[in-house]
Amino acid sequence: MNTFGKIFQVTLYGESHQDAIGVVIDGVIPGTKIDETRIQEDLTLRRPGAIGTTARQEKDEFKITSGVFLEHATGSPVHIMIENKDVISKDYEHLKTHPRPGHADFVAMKKYHGFHDYRGGGRFSGRLTAALVAAGSIAKMMIPFTMTHELISLGTCHDPKKFDDYLTTIGEAGDSVGGMIKLTINDVPVGLGEPMFYKLDATITQLLMSIPAVKLVSFGDTLELLESKGSTFNDVIINDSGTTKTNHSGGVTGGISNGNPIVIYVFVKPTSSIQKSQDTFQFQEGSIAPLKANGRHDVAIARRAGIVIENTVACVLADMYLLHRMYDNKH
Repeated sequence: MNTFGKIFQVTLYGESHQDAIGVVIDGVIPGTKIDETRIQEDLTLRRPGAIGTTARQEKDEFKITSGVFLEHATGSPVHIMIENKDVISKDYEHLKTHPRPGHADFVAMKKYHGFHDYRGGGRFSGRLTAALVAAGSIAKMMIPFTMTHELISLGTCHDPKKFDDYLTTIGEAGDSVGGMIKLTINDVPVGLGEPMFYKLDATITQLLMSIPAVKLVSFGDTLELLESKGSTFNDVIINDSGTTKTNHSGGVTGGISNGNPIVIYVFVKPTSSIQKSQDTFQFQEGSIAPLKANGRHDVAIARRAGIVIENTVACVLADMYLLHRMYDNKH
């Protein structure tokens, strides 16, 4: 429920407006050099500041309380805590009876019989992704792969040079937009993935879809080649190392990495909380009424999501990498 992984296990805790959020990471290889500067750098990439991002200013200063000694992993669980300090909980009082369209307010209220923490989205808030970023930073210190991400579009704008002006216009209208992020992973060997029920692409998709606002995950050129034939889509093998002429499958075949770069496209939906008034059901009154979301929200959460996506996938790769290493043992 709150834990992912077979060997490299990640457990998230906390809510948006509780005292802290955090993560417990088990399975970190003893002796792994833990560089706290790298963790902070990744957390900084997630923080707001650019046009179209939230005014909430959490410094995301973290504290490691266990599992690290003299800058190296000890082999025991690593605990990372991040305090919540810049909270304005009163902005969410009206959402107890007037849930936001597109947000988890309503389903959380029903599932947890009204006992959920609704402040700031509670457990369903993108705030939790800070802990995922921290976990992914640890994962990247274990795996010998290189990862890069880029924001390739926001709404109808596909030119990064025009993102600021575009989001300014959207924000002035009280609205929000989604965006597409491309993640590329290089130097991945053949063999990562455990069919049938722990395939590499399926497991990456599972964890990515656990990120609030992620609505689509696509590998390789799938979206461009939806109407193609097998003769076009197939990646033809051209040598005995398994090198292929194309990489339409995005580096994964049959749920197993095939040696090509892993290429993933992730669509992050428009932020649910918008300043524009929306007519939606008010449960206390028993009728439809205008709702204007209060609080501080991103016009385009996708603008901060690249490092979240990268580090979330890193958690999957760390787990798959440890499982794959078992096959290297000679008996």
